[in-house]
Amino acid sequence: MEHLLCNLHEMDSPLPRILPRLSPVKTHLPAVLIPFSALIWTISIAAEPKSVDWPVYLGGKERNLYSPLAQINRGNVKALKMAWSYDTGQKAEYQANNLIVRGVLYTPIATREIVALNAATGQPLWKWDPGQEKTGRGRQRQRGLVYWENEQGGERRLLTGVKGHLFAVDPDTGKTIREFGDNGSIVLGSGLNTPGVIYRDLVIVGGVGGVGAVRAYDVRTGKRRWIFNLIPQPGEFGHDTWPKDAWKTATGTMPWCGQSLDEKRGIVYVATKTAEPDFYGGKRHGMNLFANCVLALDAATGKRIWHFQIIHHDLLDKDLPCPPVLLTVTHDGKKIDAVAQGAKHGLLFVFNRVTGEPLWPIEERPVPQSDLIGEKAWPTQPFPTRPEPLMRQRYTEADASNISPTTHQLTLDRIRASPNFGPFPAPSLKETIMFPGYDGGMEWGGGAADPAGVYYVNINEMPWILQMIETRRADGSSLAAGERDYLINCSACHGVDRKGNMAAGFPPLLDLAKRKPREEIDKITRDGAGRMPPYASMPEKKRMAILDYVLNVPPRDGKRDGEEKEPSAQPSYAFGGFRRYLDPEGYPAIKPPWGTLNAVDLNTGKIKWKVVLGEYPELTKRGIPPTGTENYGGPVVTAGGLLFIGATADETFRAFDKENGKLLWKTKLPFGGNATPSTYMIDGRQYVVISAGGGKSNRPRGGMLVAFALPE
Repeated sequence: MEHLLCNLHEMDSPLPRILPRLSPVKTHLPAVLIPFSALIWTISIAAEPKSVDWPVYLGGKERNLYSPLAQINRGNVKALKMAWSYDTGQKAEYQANNLIVRGVLYTPIATREIVALNAATGQPLWKWDPGQEKTGRGRQRQRGLVYWENEQGGERRLLTGVKGHLFAVDPDTGKTIREFGDNGSIVLGSGLNTPGVIYRDLVIVGGVGGVGAVRAYDVRTGKRRWIFNLIPQPGEFGHDTWPKDAWKTATGTMPWCGQSLDEKRGIVYVATKTAEPDFYGGKRHGMNLFANCVLALDAATGKRIWHFQIIHHDLLDKDLPCPPVLLTVTHDGKKIDAVAQGAKHGLLFVFNRVTGEPLWPIEERPVPQSDLIGEKAWPTQPFPTRPEPLMRQRYTEADASNISPTTHQLTLDRIRASPNFGPFPAPSLKETIMFPGYDGGMEWGGGAADPAGVYYVNINEMPWILQMIETRRADGSSLAAGERDYLINCSACHGVDRKGNMAAGFPPLLDLAKRKPREEIDKITRDGAGRMPPYASMPEKKRMAILDYVLNVPPRDGKRDGEEKEPSAQPSYAFGGFRRYLDPEGYPAIKPPWGTLNAVDLNTGKIKWKVVLGEYPELTKRGIPPTGTENYGGPVVTAGGLLFIGATADETFRAFDKENGKLLWKTKLPFGGNATPSTYMIDGRQYVVISAGGGKSNRPRGGMLVAFALPE
């Protein structure tokens, strides 16, 4: 009988609309003896609540993006319509995975304000404005909030990051909770674009920029309770994987993509980023623990339980881009609580979440070595034997674009001149095609997982260009300190020539002194703004030297601050900048697909299905099959058998059948849905909501929130 009811969800009839709120009557008759006409007599009202929240970033502390709601299902999703929309009034990369608690939707918008809306109608309730606080408003990306509740004491609060501070806000009134920290906030010393995770009365956070660490704070007082140093200090495990004094000067490794939590066991899982500078490791020889690691820590104390380094001595900006996903699988006939970690190069690593043991063997394979003076690339990198890579691992002549004969020849000529060397090309002064690219593979949207042990994730297949430059003059003399440090720390975004990259959202700096006073620029570099992380932990002399160079401050005593009198014995290098490899028409210069959606059965380690994600209508009109597009933002999987995802560069929101990847529904969004959706139920009606801000892939920018539901 229960099996029959589950199958009815897939039927195109009105009955599945009410089934999620109903349950079968207990009967001793075999289900096969019950005629369908009598089915209605075997149903009674269930005790299932009529309201179901989405109170945690990415759906839960497991970060599995799964919802038990099934009112919207395979059989009726075609009827899905827009229920309401809300315009934030901003035009930026609006990427929030929104929280819904007790009928209220909380969304962080581009200025770091928080807006509370009636989640059933979209009507505004209140707005919290950090412009009234000591930090002022921010503009750095923010992908979510933390909600904490103490059911016994009736305490509730939202936690949000603004310019290196963590604030506590009352969810009922939108007022700053002044008892938290210093008049409502604590100093993190790093940006926060992804929210932390709650364990009991602790909020555990990572950050962006600054010296790497995972920290836990008392959610009531803001007092720090523990810290785990991601660049180990003397006496700490992993200290010998860095140069002796690197812990004093090295930066990076911050776990910007978020954490997951096994609440029952009290284990927090952390995915970390590359050590800095991202593309040159001559000053940080060694494996560089705990950069590019998945870490299991005791959530109460911060003590390390186990770790696995996904990339050793990273030289290619291969931050772990998404939080670890917790799920349960059947492996060798046993139920295993597992943790799955995705990577930018399209590989999926799966471990026993208690012991850290890989579910399938992971092999260390040789990778190309760098020819840069002073660099010591690690000789091998880890490759899981299962699952197989979710994307191509090489760009060969067979991958030259087939969009047109002209494009095919141009890309063929380029790959012959600038060959690809797989997922770990050695940085060099010679240009090479970087594929998989800097933006994945997998990206910050992460993966979803259902109770059956299937993992769902979207993938980018965009080639980029990799080239290093020497940070010294043509005559061999060293550059001024400010110019050298600008090239190492800033040129990847703003260009070697300081002309910026507006297509990617990075402004030019050549005439910056005419546009902003030095005091404002000083504050921006210290606290962060827009896509720029804070550099509060950078030595002040170095930061001031960079500002002097950017603002064209005249040389002091004939030389710029920090200029060396004699050439250094060892040259340094800087990254030549983030450059997508595009064809003359502006499309990815590689044979499609350019974006895919994948289902991986982690019980077997095999790919269950793969479909193209996104299309360019103008290419479709030319008779070219859907190519897929770059995609940013993750999927949500539901008990209704659906996979909801925006993410694509065609401003479209889609629903797929989670069993086979069949497209069941799609609708246009006002801007690109480069965010992960949320789903919830209020008064017996299920909604799916997504932040639509666009701005990725050089697409239009906005700031709309759009919710969908079945007709009432």
